[in-house]
Amino acid sequence: MKKSRSVGAKSPLNGKQGVSDWDSRRKRKVADITHALNVCPVDVAALRRMAISEGGLLSDEIRCQVWPRLLNVPPNILEQEPDKVERENNKDYNQVLLDVQRSLRRFPPGMPDEQREGLQEELTDIILRVLSRNPQLYYYQGYHDIVVTFLLVLGERLATALVEKLSTHHLRDFMDPTMDNTKHILNYLMPIIERVNPEVHDFMQQAEVGTIFALSWLITWFGHVLSDFRHVVRLYDFFLACHPLMPIYFAAVIVLYREEEVLECECDMAMVHHLLSQIPQDLPYETLISRAGDLFVQFPPSELAREAATQESTAASTFKDFDLASTQQHPDSVLRRRRRQKQAAQEHSGKAGPIVAVAQPSAARRFVRLAIMGITVALGAAAIAVVNTALEWAPKLDMFTP
Repeated sequence: MKKSRSVGAKSPLNGKQGVSDWDSRRKRKVADITHALNVCPVDVAALRRMAISEGGLLSDEIRCQVWPRLLNVPPNILEQEPDKVERENNKDYNQVLLDVQRSLRRFPPGMPDEQREGLQEELTDIILRVLSRNPQLYYYQGYHDIVVTFLLVLGERLATALVEKLSTHHLRDFMDPTMDNTKHILNYLMPIIERVNPEVHDFMQQAEVGTIFALSWLITWFGHVLSDFRHVVRLYDFFLACHPLMPIYFAAVIVLYREEEVLECECDMAMVHHLLSQIPQDLPYETLISRAGDLFVQFPPSELAREAATQESTAASTFKDFDLASTQQHPDSVLRRRRRQKQAAQEHSGKAGPIVAVAQPSAARRFVRLAIMGITVALGAAAIAVVNTALEWAPKLDMFTP
């Protein structure tokens, strides 16, 4: 069996008792994943819940079994011989070769040169094979950062099948001849931020920073900007189990998590862009994943589409829009009502003093945190709703049995 490079999330608790509790939860989770894989038909909903919940899928051995199920790739794909790759006759060959040669840091430190060079050859073949099979797809710089992640976890043959499915679904917008649909997805970022923290939104608008700082995050699923492979595959667990727009929600929660840094920065486009483009490597990933899931439920893409753009993107139109139940709590409506009440109170009492004016943003931010974090705890109602919806828009193939 292949040795795992991914050990999953570490225990969030300190001390022997914390380690013991995490070990117990981990063993239980492995048992739940095994059961979901062995029932007939495979319990894909349970696998999605496992991929989203704390620690994700825990190891690369498990990912080899679960990732194909999340993308509905049949298990007999390993029995098929891969197509022969015509490198020199492929219009993208030279650019792919350059990008692959520059991908040294994406391979595990200390890997022997011979092994790495062999993987780079496989990486090139996977990309060219998918492009030749799907002439409607256009290569973009950063695509190789996604493909190499699947190669390192799954091996060439299985990675080819999953990357091809991913390229015609989740990544479809990025693989158009123009960047119009990619820009469209980026346009969801500011409406999400505005609904959670209008102060950060207004500051970024005033700085005219735009959303280009998040481009490499989005088109590589953060693979290009994160140095720890464990964090990359943890995010891939999450994204594969969710709607194709989830990466932009995760980008939003990163910005919101850094709200104090952003607001303390000089309100200058270059300064704010530099700050935001330098993504921290020590992010609290499990917390941010939970928040991203919450925001998706509170502000689904269908609610933001008009603000993002009038034209629906290719990938998003492949899936059924998320319909939020009328009984679902909306923290944004609570916040809007509180802001209206606050404004009315200020108008009634006259000008606010300087101390109140300074204190209000901090208090508002604390309330936003409580409103957002109070919706779900770990795998609560929001995460379950995300999973249930994922089953509706997930890539469809004939049902298969283990």
